[in-house]
Amino acid sequence: MKYILVTGGVISGIGKGIIASSVGTILKSCGLHVTAIKIDPYINIDAGTFSPYEHGEVFVLDDGGEVDLDLGNYERFLDIRLIRDNNITTGKIYQSVINKERKGDYLGKTVQVVPHITDAIQEWVMKQATISVDEDGVEPQVCVIELGGTVGDIESMPFIEAFRQFQFKVKRENFCNIHVSLIPQPNTTGEQKTKPTQNSVRELRGLGLSADLIVCRCTTPLETSVKEKISMFCHVEPTQVICVHDVSSIYRVPLLLEDQGVVRYLCERLNLPIEMRPRKMLTKWKEMADRSDRLLEHVSIALVGKYTKLADSYTSVIKALEHSALAINHKLEVKYIDSADLETTTLQDDPVKYHEAWQKLCSAHGVLVPGGFGARGTEGKMEAISWARKQNKPFLGVCLGMQLAVCEFARSVLGWEDANSTEFNPESKHPVESYMEMWNMLTNGTDTDLR
Repeated sequence: MKYILVTGGVISGIGKGIIASSVGTILKSCGLHVTAIKIDPYINIDAGTFSPYEHGEVFVLDDGGEVDLDLGNYERFLDIRLIRDNNITTGKIYQSVINKERKGDYLGKTVQVVPHITDAIQEWVMKQATISVDEDGVEPQVCVIELGGTVGDIESMPFIEAFRQFQFKVKRENFCNIHVSLIPQPNTTGEQKTKPTQNSVRELRGLGLSADLIVCRCTTPLETSVKEKISMFCHVEPTQVICVHDVSSIYRVPLLLEDQGVVRYLCERLNLPIEMRPRKMLTKWKEMADRSDRLLEHVSIALVGKYTKLADSYTSVIKALEHSALAINHKLEVKYIDSADLETTTLQDDPVKYHEAWQKLCSAHGVLVPGGFGARGTEGKMEAISWARKQNKPFLGVCLGMQLAVCEFARSVLGWEDANSTEFNPESKHPVESYMEMWNMLTNGTDTDLR
């Protein structure tokens, strides 16, 4: 088994998930079987109770696991099926260690971060890396591991220490580290700054891990002099400094990595059993990326939701829309509308915001109302649904969106003025949807409006 650890520095949200997915993609295009693990250092057991504003959308796996949205990227890029154990959190690790301690598995010894927590992390990774994620049931050959957060975070220290030990356990030829860092470019000078990356790599090395590849996130392609400076101060060859600048589509990232010799380097560094030849999968990938850039026809969809301040809150819906638009050769424009802004109370409190929201809605080609929890904003969603129905605009309701479409139809067409879901109004004389008590029990009575 070959292990590729992806770490990040300087800032969070730098794109480690896309880099990890892209590395897996170009290796899979070589005929290798690839799996992926996401490590989230937070103490929560999983992402199920998060507000969408915390970490974006909760991605639900085939086995019901509620995980970070990066696992959705892995599945989309690599065409694999993951399970809840492909997502490791601090909460899961500590829970497993405490359960063992309660059963007496440690024979009365003092349970400590080192070696018990770090050993648990390594055992989890080694066990999960062997689980097949492809339909053919073949055991993976490469495991890409993304460590969330940034190097230096107190939460991630046990994981960094675990992998410091792990690199010696599995041997150097089976383990490498890809470090993703930011190259800021201040508008005042336009100069690409390397100091944050130098400090990040130095801190990583001080914790016992050396970067084999340094992936530099920047707005424009790296200048040669900047690449050489990073090479000199971070103790790597210039060929090991990879530029990932802003591109038109995230689906161009695997092509960027391929063009800069990442496969060739990993093949030599990890002694991978692959041949360097043109690969059909990447050819199709390039065709898709090129077609995306050439799209001329536009389609605008109004997404009316409660968490529109963070686009990641609706990642799966957005990806589905993007892929659908690409399939019919249209460039997608998503108009994010906070459903509360469509309500009459907003007209009284903030007329400008109200009219701007309605202008966005009226200029869209179609309307999508996604899922959500709690009563807040539901009246605004029904206003959008009513407008779409009356104007004969294409409409799609997902989960709560479809439920509210039923309520709107019952109120406007059937004349049942108080038609509602029992989730929002248990006393309604026309309960057109019933809130499932069994589901309420399964969610342990969680205050779902927080989500």
